[in-house]
Amino acid sequence: MRKFEKISYEEFSKSVKDDKKFYDSYKLPARKTTDAAGYDIYLLEDLDIKPGEIAKIPTGVKSCFNSDEVLFLIVRGSTGFKYNIRLVNQVGVIDADYYNNEDNEGHIFVKVQNESDKPLHFDAGYSLVQGIFMKFLTTDDDENLNKKRTSDY
Repeated sequence: MRKFEKISYEEFSKSVKDDKKFYDSYKLPARKTTDAAGYDIYLLEDLDIKPGEIAKIPTGVKSCFNSDEVLFLIVRGSTGFKYNIRLVNQVGVIDADYYNNEDNEGHIFVKVQNESDKPLHFDAGYSLVQGIFMKFLTTDDDENLNKKRTSDY
């Protein structure tokens, strides 16, 4: 099964804000058209970011998907072109075992940097990044794995 879910209200109140009405109102990632590969992930709150500044942004979402898949987070093409903003790690990689593991429930955060020479403002609800699900392959001798997730994130 592949889907996005809201994080728990307990997690939301710790990492975003303690506001049940706000929690109930934000929307989950969605594709704009049937031909779109990416699921737009929306800003929960307004974002103001100065030139060179880095911002860690909570999304309020987590995602479950098949164990042979990965969720890539990528700045939307038009956003990168227009505003010169980038993900600090270039491409976010979310593994299937990030969802509801013993260390956290899988809240996805995005860290961006303003690479332009102008302050930028994005309204709440703006889709800064997109998530794309993809299958991945493993090697034939991939059998000596530590099956338990470590908390190195």
